[in-house]
This record gives sequence, C-alpha cells and structure tokens, in this order.
Amino acid sequence: MADDERSPEDEFQELLRSLLGGQAGLDPEQLRQLSGLGIDPAMMQTVMRHLQGAMSGDGSIDWNAAKTQAMHIANKDDHGVTAGDRQDIDQAFTLAGLWLSEATAISELASAPRLITRGGWVEATLPVWQELAEPVATSIADALTEAIASQTPEEMQNVVAGAGRLMRTVGGSLFAAQLGAVVGRLSLEVVSGGDVGIPVMPAGEAAILPQNFADFGRDLDVDADQLALYLAARELAHARLFRHARWLRLHVISQVTDFARGLHVDTDALEELASRFDPSEPEELRKALESGALIPQRSDAQTAALTRLENLLATIEGWVDVVTADATTRLPSADKIGEAVRRRRAVGGPAEQAMGSLVGLELRPRRLREAAAMWRAVTDAVGTAARDSLWDYPDLMPTASDIDDPAGLIDRLQARARGEAPARDEMDDALEALLNEAAAEDAGETGPADAAAGEPADDRDADRPDDPRPV
Repeated sequence: MADDERSPEDEFQELLRSLLGGQAGLDPEQLRQLSGLGIDPAMMQTVMRHLQGAMSGDGSIDWNAAKTQAMHIANKDDHGVTAGDRQDIDQAFTLAGLWLSEATAISELASAPRLITRGGWVEATLPVWQELAEPVATSIADALTEAIASQTPEEMQNVVAGAGRLMRTVGGSLFAAQLGAVVGRLSLEVVSGGDVGIPVMPAGEAAILPQNFADFGRDLDVDADQLALYLAARELAHARLFRHARWLRLHVISQVTDFARGLHVDTDALEELASRFDPSEPEELRKALESGALIPQRSDAQTAALTRLENLLATIEGWVDVVTADATTRLPSADKIGEAVRRRRAVGGPAEQAMGSLVGLELRPRRLREAAAMWRAVTDAVGTAARDSLWDYPDLMPTASDIDDPAGLIDRLQARARGEAPARDEMDDALEALLNEAAAEDAGETGPADAAAGEPADDRDADRPDDPRPV
C-alpha cells in the first residue's frame, strides 16, 4: 500500500510499532501526521520521552527512583544537626551507656552512637527497605506484564511486541517511587535507628534523629533531658543486642523477606487495571500500589509466617523494653515515657501504615507486653547474665510457647545453672529414635556371623558342647 493511501489507523499503528519496538523518537513528518489524527504533538512528544526512557532499560526495577523520592521528602524540611543538639544527645548517650551496662551483661558497642539527619537516615536504611520490598515489586512487575499480554488480541501482538518490557519497567518504577515516598515519610517520624523494630541501620550502629526527637517530646510534657536519656538507653540496648547476637539480624530479615516472597498479586484486580492502563497517565496504578489494592488477603501459610515474625519482634522488643526500664530507674518520668513508646509502636504512624499497604506487612510486636512480662520473670528468677545468655545461639532464644508460659523457660535455666541435664522434649525423642534406627541398620549390615567373629575362639567353643572337633 502506498504511503498516501494509508488510513489514520494505519498511521497510528505504525507509530506504535516505532515506539514499542524501541526506535528513536518522532520525526517532523510524524508530528505532522499526529496533527492530522487530532493528537497534540507536544503532548505526544512528552509521552514518547517517558516511554522511550522506559523502553531503553532491560526490564529490571530501577531503585534510583526510590532514593530520589525518599531524599526529596526527607530533605525538604530537614533542619540538620545543631551544635546544641550534638552536645545534649552525646551526653545522654554517654550516661545512658553507663546505666545500661548495669542492666545487661551484653557488652558496649564498638562504634560511637551517631546523630543523623532525616536524609542521613534514608541513606543508611534504604538498602534494607529495598531488600524487604523487592520480592513484592518483582511480583507486581511480572504480573503486570502477564496481564498486558493476556489482554492483547492475537492480531495486535506484533504491534505491542515490546510492551511487556515497557509495562514491567513502568510498574517497577512506580513501585520504587512509591517505596521511596513511604521511606521518605518514615524519615519524618522515626526518632532512632531501632524505632521501627527491625535492624534497618548497619549492624552495631546506634543513632538518634534530633529533629524528630524534638517533635516526639513536644507532646509528652516531660523533661527533655529525661526523654533523651530514656531514648538513648533504648537505642543503645537495641543496637547492643544485634551486635551481640550477630545471627539475629539475618534471622529477622530472612523472616520478613520469606513473608514477602509468599505474596501474590490479585490477578483479577490487576487484569482489570491493565485493561485500561495508560502508560502516560500512571496515576491509577500508583493509587492501587499505595492502597494495597493489588495485594489479596493473606493465605493461611502467610498468616502463620506473620505470626512467627510478630512473636520474634515481640521477643526482641520485650527484652529491649525490660533492659531499658532497668537502666532508667533513676528517671522520675521513665514509666510515662516507656508507656508512650509502647503505644507508639503498637499503633504506628501514617508512614508505617503506608508501608503495610505497600508490601502487605505491618511490623508490629503485637505481643510486646506478654514478651516483656516473660523477660521480667526470667530476670527476677535467674538474673541478667543467665537471661542474656539466651541470645548466644539461635536455638536458645525463647519461643512463642515460652511467652505463653515463662515457667518452663525458667525451669530450664535453673536446671542448667545446677548442672542438670535439661528435660527431654519432642525434639530429643525424635533425635534418639533417628539414632537408634541408624544403629539398628548398621547392625543388620554387619550380620551375626561378623559379630560372632569378634568373640574369643576358646570361649566360643566352650559354649558349644556338641562341637565335633577333638579336644
């Protein structure tokens, strides 16, 4: 067909082929043709720039968008760290460290605590947030690609040959930008490095955000020096624990990422969204990501995984809570501050709730009070050294059943202190059965003749009176 005989539909399909095939932008002749089709050439050029940028990638998720968005929000009203802030909080950290050493057998940090800005917190913690969110982002990007392909008629497959990579890139980039927005808003709320309950700071580092510390204390009606001492002790306790139990950080992160990998996108909702998706107007997809509309109800397996994670977080924060309380008994307002911190962690701020919608997970230590009661009972019964020894190895750490019934845990610790063998449990019985079975199999392979060959010859013959051999 000659060029001048092509219909407007043919012209537009040719344009799509050029775009989705990853070719260069619009030339002047194509701009003239767009005007004839009733399409604003300037608008289309803008769309082309966005989509061609997406097409130039390899389909992987560009996490730079997350950092850009997070830093933009964090630095917008960041006041920095003043000399007065540094002096006051450094002194609080020094005194809190001395008090904390009286309340726990776990040793001090190797590096000095830090005062960081909101932007500094984003830079320090974003790699962990990215690691936690990546399984969900990949799932959404893959599902969006599949949904677009399933919605495309057979006769249009050649026109949208490159659309799969485009949709994956657009969806992944939107998710990354949304994650950045959530992390950026979190940076406006968190007071310290351990404030969200999981180890987002580099291992063995303690930090406080002075600007957010001031915002938190403004509504508490307590002395700023007392608040600084309490929060410094709590932050140091959290950082000391993760430095001492080096396996604990990986244990927590693995449980979170295992939960995230089990998330599956609601394909019905996504296909319905994909049927009207416009790459030049991604607002609807952004809203769906933000609200959690693409993440369906949890499965039974995920609910069980979430329960295990919540018990783990409660065990960690319960210990931190008890140790901090013991370290700050000299503070008249310690109980009031501690209750405010517990309520804040139980409810969470808007940014934490947004993170829950984005990745389907709210990091709540729902059994914090029960876990703290367990640690208090253990401390009173066996002392701080025996209590803290439970963090030496993963298999010593208290379980959910110990939170339910601390008496059993206390009995085991007291028996160990007396040098007694621990009471047998189901694991011991199963291991013994396995070893007995292996021993029986080995004896069967040896056989009775081989076993008898090991006996002394004279003794063996003396036991056989019908031996035909002459004496």
